[in-house]
Amino acid sequence: MAGEESSPDSATKNIDKLEGQWRLHEAYNELHGLAQEFDTPFDAPAVLVVGHQTDGKSALVEALMGFQFNHVGGGTKTRRPITLHMKYNPECDTPLCHLLSDSDPSVSHEKSLQDIQAYIEAENMRLEKETCQFSAKEIIIRIEYKYCPNLTIIDTPGLVAPAPSRKNRALQAQARAVESLVRAKMQHRELIILCLEDCNDWSNATTRRVVMQIDPELSRTVVVATKLDTKIPQFARASDVEVFLSPPASTLDGFMLGDSPFFTSVPSGRVGFGPESVFRSNDEFKQAISSREVEDLVALEEKLGRALSKQERSRIGVNSLRLFLEELLLKRYMDSVPSIIPLLEKEYRSSTRKLSELDQQLSTLNEAKLKEKGRTFHDLFLTKLSLLLKGTVIAPPDKFGETLQDERVNGGAFIGSDGLQFPHKLIPNAGMRLYGGAQYHRAMAEFRFVVGGIKCPPITREEIVNACGVEDIHDGTNYSRTACVIAVAKARDTFEPFLHQLGCRLSHILKRLLPIAVYLLQKEGEYLSGHDVFLRRVADAFNNFAESTEKSCREKCMEDLVSTTRYVTWSLHNKNRAGLRQFLDSFGGSEQSAIIGNSTSTGLSQDLSTASVASDNKQDVKPRTDVKLSHLASGNDSNMSTQTTETRLADLLDSTLWNRRLAPSSERIVYALVQQIFHGIREYFLASTELKFNCFLLMPVVDKLPAMLREDLESAFEDNLDNVFDITNLRHSVAQDKRQTEIELKRVQKLKEKFRYIHEQLNSQQAMFGQ
Repeated sequence: MAGEESSPDSATKNIDKLEGQWRLHEAYNELHGLAQEFDTPFDAPAVLVVGHQTDGKSALVEALMGFQFNHVGGGTKTRRPITLHMKYNPECDTPLCHLLSDSDPSVSHEKSLQDIQAYIEAENMRLEKETCQFSAKEIIIRIEYKYCPNLTIIDTPGLVAPAPSRKNRALQAQARAVESLVRAKMQHRELIILCLEDCNDWSNATTRRVVMQIDPELSRTVVVATKLDTKIPQFARASDVEVFLSPPASTLDGFMLGDSPFFTSVPSGRVGFGPESVFRSNDEFKQAISSREVEDLVALEEKLGRALSKQERSRIGVNSLRLFLEELLLKRYMDSVPSIIPLLEKEYRSSTRKLSELDQQLSTLNEAKLKEKGRTFHDLFLTKLSLLLKGTVIAPPDKFGETLQDERVNGGAFIGSDGLQFPHKLIPNAGMRLYGGAQYHRAMAEFRFVVGGIKCPPITREEIVNACGVEDIHDGTNYSRTACVIAVAKARDTFEPFLHQLGCRLSHILKRLLPIAVYLLQKEGEYLSGHDVFLRRVADAFNNFAESTEKSCREKCMEDLVSTTRYVTWSLHNKNRAGLRQFLDSFGGSEQSAIIGNSTSTGLSQDLSTASVASDNKQDVKPRTDVKLSHLASGNDSNMSTQTTETRLADLLDSTLWNRRLAPSSERIVYALVQQIFHGIREYFLASTELKFNCFLLMPVVDKLPAMLREDLESAFEDNLDNVFDITNLRHSVAQDKRQTEIELKRVQKLKEKFRYIHEQLNSQQAMFGQ
């Protein structure tokens, strides 16, 4: 009687245990779907199938499921991972399948096997036409069937090993894309990797080569040798079979799950009623799998000449692999339950907080509060800009800083007429990653270095002769005018490009302040997230201000450059007058005696120093000569000396005024004057440009930008507030986010209750066994 009474109790316990496993499996299936849909960090254990296209991967997955549903054969049959949530249901004589919606995985549609197969084929064809022919987004299918195990299997696209030739470039690109996808999936540490190898020699690690890049010790990998029925006839000796069934550690290293490989065979042939079909039903297919296992065991024992041990038998056949995976996954599920509940609690709190923030955001979408938020953001944004110019270390230099080399690439380099750049290593702080005021100062320092070191370009004899021209009152030459013509032309051509380059560089530096200021606001929680239209308006206003201010400043600098290269004012160029006088004195000494030469060159120097471009001294040539002759005559006591001086001066005038044949003396005088004028223009250009960019580009950011932004903001508020904040679309977007968050919150709450119940059941079972 006791035995009879215990039998129903035992059956009830088994049913309760089975139902508990179903609930656990179902809860994890929902958890996996939630993690996929909302990208939440839940570790939902599952089996990830990895293998090459010819390893029999799809056939093994079908054998584990107990029915056929996908194409099996050569070529790429899976371009998206397929997640199969399988549940054992003895009441389902035919597979009951639900395909989860891509757009909303919380919604599932019941589909026939043919419909699912057609959907997979359509997805393969769609992806085949796209640039990236594979997608990491999973196709999720829920299946209940009397032959299904309680497993979640993720079937990945088959790896490809193309030949290394130029003809196979397309296939090589496809192989890289597949391997990248599979590697990314294997990165999830909660997944059990099912590594398939089609080999009879374990030293050939085709799939393991990829798997061990992610799991070097194979500590979360189950290794499976497929197509065992084709391998057994290939072994000639029993010792070969022994090594294959129990490979030495040197050949198959690591600490794989199960301690040794599994060996499977799947009978060939499809289920159907056509002439090419081998099996008339899935029951026949399932029976053929079991028969194949028995045949493999018998064939192995014949090859070995001995009976297989219980341990060896537990590693052979699809059913053995299926049982092992079920137990392993169930253990992972049970071990993970205590850690899943805190994660769900954390996600629930996060979703609740997000929902509260969305409610608050919806409540603030009225005109008065939006205007107040806009004005507050305006003030905070300007504060950050000022802080960046004054100097700060809050923004990370590795993210926002630029070295001088980066700055030249992004903002333009200072390049002279020779096309060469100043070596960046010679500029202070060139290798440092700077931003804000520090970067502005470095750019200006580089400008001073480059422009301050520019020499006057070479002057050719042809340029001197062409610059002499013909006067409108006489045909003599005026070398002071000639020097001015050459100097201003050289200076204009040399310095104008640097003006544009400086404007471009400093404009780049100022525009970079915007993303850095936004980062600082986000870091301190002062950023207006969700108000993209308003933020774009502020960004556009700031960038337009930077561009217009730089243009205005550059035009002011251009006016200075034009003025200094249009009219030569000698007072600007006499800083080096002593050097010029020394040059002319030495020149005069080489042409005549020391005394006469010095007086002559002094007189000529004084004459040239009073010349200008506007006046060509047309009527003063003769009077000035008379003055100089009388001055020289009165300064000498000897008539011979006077005659000699007059003769020398006449010779000098003949070579410089009346003779068009360019003498070395005339060339040297022109060259000296051009040098003096060019260097004077350079010094004035350098000082005035730096001053004006500081006053009319940098300072307006401090004293004019706030008023301009505020005026733009208030004008927009008065015009149409909806154009500033896009209130209609914003309300719609926030409401949609709220609905999505509410759905997620309900699903998390439901899962949290499920896992808490499962956890209580597991604890009660442990307590019962403990007693």
